[in-house]
Amino acid sequence: MPRLDIGKWIDSGITWLRENLDWLFDFIAKVVDGMYEGVHDVLSAPEPLLFAGILAVIAWWLRGLVAGVVAFAGFALIDSIQQWDEAMETLSLVLVAGFITIVMAVPLGIWAARSRTVSTMLRPILDFMQTMPAFVYLIPGIFFFGVGVVPGAIATVVFAMPPSVRMTELGIRQVDEELVEAAEAFGTSPRRTLVRVQLPLALPTIMAGVNQAIMLALSMVVISGMVGGGGLGSSVFEAISSVDVALGFEGGLAVVILAMYLDRMTGALGERVSPLGRRAIAKRNAAASGLKVLQWRPATSLATVGVVVLALVAGGMNVFGEDEKGPEVTADVGKGRSLNIGYINWDEGVASTYLWKEVLEQRGFKPKVQSYEVGALYTGMAAGDIDVQTNSWLPVTHESYWKNYRDKLDDLGSWYGPTSLEVAVPSYVKGVKTLEDLKGKGGTFKGKIIGIEPGAGEMKLMKDKVLPGYGLDKEYKLVSGSTAGMLSQLERSYAKQEPVAVTLWSPHWAYSKYDLTKLKDTKGAFGSGDRLHMLARKGFAQKEPQVAEWMKGFKLDEKQLTTLEQAIQDAGKGNQQQGVRAWLEKNPGMIDKIAPVAGAEAKGKQAGAAPRIGYFPWDEDIATTYLWKNVLERRGYKPSIKQYDVGSMFTGMAAGQIDVEFDGWLPVAQKQYWDKYKHNLVDIGAWYDKTSLELAVPSYVKDVKSLADLKGKGDEFKGKIVGIEPGTGEMKLLKDKVLPAYGLDEEYEVTSAGSPAMLAELERAYKKREPIIAVLWTPHWAYSKYELTKLADPKKAFGENNEIRSLGHKSFPKKYPEFYGWLKNWHMTEEELAGLEASIQDAGKGKVEEGVRKWMDAHPGIVDKMAPVK
Repeated sequence: MPRLDIGKWIDSGITWLRENLDWLFDFIAKVVDGMYEGVHDVLSAPEPLLFAGILAVIAWWLRGLVAGVVAFAGFALIDSIQQWDEAMETLSLVLVAGFITIVMAVPLGIWAARSRTVSTMLRPILDFMQTMPAFVYLIPGIFFFGVGVVPGAIATVVFAMPPSVRMTELGIRQVDEELVEAAEAFGTSPRRTLVRVQLPLALPTIMAGVNQAIMLALSMVVISGMVGGGGLGSSVFEAISSVDVALGFEGGLAVVILAMYLDRMTGALGERVSPLGRRAIAKRNAAASGLKVLQWRPATSLATVGVVVLALVAGGMNVFGEDEKGPEVTADVGKGRSLNIGYINWDEGVASTYLWKEVLEQRGFKPKVQSYEVGALYTGMAAGDIDVQTNSWLPVTHESYWKNYRDKLDDLGSWYGPTSLEVAVPSYVKGVKTLEDLKGKGGTFKGKIIGIEPGAGEMKLMKDKVLPGYGLDKEYKLVSGSTAGMLSQLERSYAKQEPVAVTLWSPHWAYSKYDLTKLKDTKGAFGSGDRLHMLARKGFAQKEPQVAEWMKGFKLDEKQLTTLEQAIQDAGKGNQQQGVRAWLEKNPGMIDKIAPVAGAEAKGKQAGAAPRIGYFPWDEDIATTYLWKNVLERRGYKPSIKQYDVGSMFTGMAAGQIDVEFDGWLPVAQKQYWDKYKHNLVDIGAWYDKTSLELAVPSYVKDVKSLADLKGKGDEFKGKIVGIEPGTGEMKLLKDKVLPAYGLDEEYEVTSAGSPAMLAELERAYKKREPIIAVLWTPHWAYSKYELTKLADPKKAFGENNEIRSLGHKSFPKKYPEFYGWLKNWHMTEEELAGLEASIQDAGKGKVEEGVRKWMDAHPGIVDKMAPVK
C-alpha cells in the first residue's frame, strides 16, 4: 500500500492553526497562566508548616482525626526533604488543570447522557484522547503555547478529561428510569429533573470521575516537567536525566503524598456533597466503636474557623516576618529584572548556566534557570519563552535545530572551543582504536553503543552519518537514554572490566576519572569540532543590551571549564550554586571579568549622604533628576527627590530645605526668581545650552508663522493659548512681555493647567486637526512626535536663549563637595538628552526608573563619566 503521510497532514494542520489562530492561543495562554499565578501565589505565600496545618484541618473535616494527623505528617515530610516549593507548583498546576477539566467535562458528560448522537460522536474522540501516549500531547502544546506552565496545563486537561466525561454520562444514565418518569409525570421540566433528580443521584459516580481526572492530571503534570512545567515534574525529570537516585526518590515520594491526599480528599468530598454519601457517613459513625474522639469530625463552621485562623496567622507571618536574605548584589545593574535561562542537563551546560546565574544575581538580576530536553529548549527560545542558553554546540551537533530556528534566534558568539564528538571505549579493550575497528566486534559489545538524550545532536549524527558511514548501523543498536545513564553504564562496566562503547565528547571530566580510548574518526563522519555558543531569543540584545554585551565577551578555557565542572561535582547534587561559589573563591575577580561594570562597585567619598533634590514636572528635569538619582545610588548615596512648582522650588532652596536642582533656565526664563533668591543660592554651572522658549502651532495651521501672525485670529484659536505651570518663568514672560509686545494680551487668554495638561490638549487637538497654540520650549520631544511650527519672535520678546543650569543652596558646595564637583563637570548633548527623554516616554506612565535604567544600560560607562571615583 502507498504510505499515508498522516503525520505530515497533522503537522501541516498544526502549522496552519498556529499561523492563523495565534491570537486565540495567546489569549488562552494569558488566562491559564493568570489562573496558575493566582493559585500559586496563594499556596506558596504561607509558611510550609502552617499551610500543612490548613490542609490537615481540611482532612480532619473530611475524613477524621487520623487522616488529619497523617496529612500533616506527609506535608511536613515534603518540607523536610526540601520539595515544598516544587510541590506547591505542582499542586497549583493540578488544581488549575483539574478545575478547567471539570468545567469542560461535566457539561459534556451531561450532554452525552441526554443525547445518543452526542454520545456516539464523543466516544471515539474520548478513546483517542485517553489512549494516545501522554508525551505526544506535549508536542502541539509546545508549538501552540511555548514551554512552561501553559502547555503542561493544556496537555493535562486533554489527557485527564475522558474519564470525567464518561463517568458523568454513566452516572446520569444509571439513574433509575422510573424515578425520572415519576418526576416527569408530576410535570417536572427536563431541566429541573436533571438538577433535582438525576444529578444528585449520579453525584457519587460524577465525583468518582472527578477523582480520576485529578489523579490523571497529577500524573500528566509530572510528565510536563520535561518542557519546563516546573514543580515536582522538573525534579523527577532532572533525576531521570542525571540518574540521581536520591532526588528521584524524594521527588517521587512528594508526588505520592500529593496523590494520596488529593485522592482521599476528593473521595471524601464526594461523600460529603452527596445525599447518599452523607447517609453512609451517618451509618458508619453510628456503628463505630472505640475511641469516639478518633471518629469525631469538626462541623463545617468549626473547620472553616480553623482554616481562617491559620490563614490569618500565615498571612501575618508573611507580612511581619523578615524577608529571606537574597544573594549579594555587587553592582545593581539589573534592578531586579528577571531573565529565563534554559539549559540541557549536560555537565558543561549545568556549569556555565549556574555560573551565569551567580554572575547575574550579583549584578542585580533575578535569573530563573530550568532544564529542558534539547528540542523543547530550542522551541521555547524560538517562541520567546526562554531568553538565553549557554550550551549550543555549533556548527555540527545542533545543526538541525539551528537551521529550523535560526531566524528566531541570535548567536551571541562562542565561549569555548574547539570541542570534539567521539565514541570511546575503556583502554582495557584491546584492538579497538578507531571507529572502523568496531566492525565485526558487535558480539564483544553486545551489539550496543550506549548513547545519551535521543534529541541530542550527537545522537542524530550517530544515526544519520557515523554508523552508516562505517557500516555499523546494522550491527549495532544505538541505545538512547540520558547523559547520566550513559555515565552510569560506563562506571558499572568499568568497575567490572567489561567491554562498553559510549558516546562522549571533549571536554568531559570522564576522561580524567577513567582511562578511556577516543576512537579515531578516520572518515570525518562527526565533522569538524564544534564550539560552545551562547544563543538568545530574537530581541533579547535590544531588551538587555548590557547582558548581551557581557555574554558576547564571555570566554572560558579548558582548565577553567573542567575545574568548574569538578567543583559542581564535588558540591553534590542539588548544590550547583555552592559549587560555583567555591570555584569563584579560587578564581577571584572572575565576576568582574565576565560582567564588567566600570566603577559600579566604587563608592563615593560621601557614600551614605542623603542630598535632597527638587524637580519640576518638565521632561528634561524629570529625566535628569531620575538619572542623577540612579547614579548617586550606585555611588552609595541615598538621595531623596520631590516635585515642586517653580516658585516653591526657589523658595525652598533659598531656605535650605532643598539642596540642589538641575533645571535652572537662565539668564532669562527664571531670571526673576534668580534675582530674588541669588544671595542664598549657588550657580553650579550649565550642563545644556541652546535652548529657546516659544509658542508653537500644528503645521496644518496655515498663515501663522510668527507671533505677529496671531493678531486678529483669536476666533480661530477660540481666544486661548494653552500654557503650562502658572509659576514658571516662561509663563511670566508670556504674560508680562510677549503678549503685550504683539498686542495679543486682550485677544488671548493663557490657560495654566500644567505641562501634562498642555501636552494632552495638544495631542487631542492634533488628532482632530483643530487649531491650537501651545506654550513650548526647545529641546522637547513633542517636536519629534508632531509636525509643529515654532512661531518666530521678531521682536525678541522672549529674550535671548537660555542655558539649563544646576542650582543649589549656598551651603551645597561645602556640604556635598564630591557631588558638587561632579555637577561642575557634567554636560549632556542634545542627542543624549533626547534619547533619555524618549526612553522614559517609551517605558510608559509611572515607569520613569525603568526608562532611565534602559538608557543607562545602552550607555555603558555613563556612571563613571558623570560621577568618576578614583
